[in-house]
Amino acid sequence: MHIEVVTLFPRMIHEALAHGIVGRAIERGLAQVSCEDPRAHTTDAHRTVDDRPYGGGPGMVLKPEPLAAAIDAAAARAPAGAERVYLSAQGERFSQTLALKWASSAGLVLVAGRYEGIDERIVETRIDREVSVGDYVLSGGELPALVVIDALVRLLPGALGDERSSVEESFGDSGATAALLDWPQYTRPVEFEGRSVPLVLQGGDHAAIERWRRKEAVARTWRRRPDLIAQAGLDRESSKLLNEYLAAQIRAGETNKGD
Repeated sequence: MHIEVVTLFPRMIHEALAHGIVGRAIERGLAQVSCEDPRAHTTDAHRTVDDRPYGGGPGMVLKPEPLAAAIDAAAARAPAGAERVYLSAQGERFSQTLALKWASSAGLVLVAGRYEGIDERIVETRIDREVSVGDYVLSGGELPALVVIDALVRLLPGALGDERSSVEESFGDSGATAALLDWPQYTRPVEFEGRSVPLVLQGGDHAAIERWRRKEAVARTWRRRPDLIAQAGLDRESSKLLNEYLAAQIRAGETNKGD
């Protein structure tokens, strides 16, 4: 997969991607990430890339000329048809579904804004999609770009040691039912500060382990992110497991009242 990042801070991108799963994937040739700096497309001695906003107001806006040239240069290197994505607070919410879609494509062009944003004419002429990584404000689009790259690269075949890892985790479900949060994870030792690993995980009954994990994932999603279930619903087995969990909670509550 070939990803291009248009950014004023190429070192920020390259240094962050030199580590962990993404770094190894790049070393092995599973992914290629290149950067294009709008400053390289300026014509003045000060390499000016921003200016004051028309109409007044605080901050600065990225100028259209160098940014347009940088996007064009990045898009020319990217595979044909690669989407040009502006990381923007006004964009649609980035999701695992979108990550799966992009991970199956040949490439992507990510545009990282700065300051108060970019000239709207760039959005109109050179951006295919605006995407936000969350409802909060950051100093620029570099961190969102890194989030997107990490989410995509780990989905590429061969990027993870065990291909099941990208499926058996939070938001791993990509079907019509709700994407679930991950179940609780444990490792050795069996006892830690008076707390034990659940007995079901210590045995060799893989069917029982799978059912426990699914039930814990459904329960955790219901407790922490009920919006995920409300949006997409649950399949029959997951609904059954959730009902079992809720019934147990009611029984526990009644027992506590009795005490």
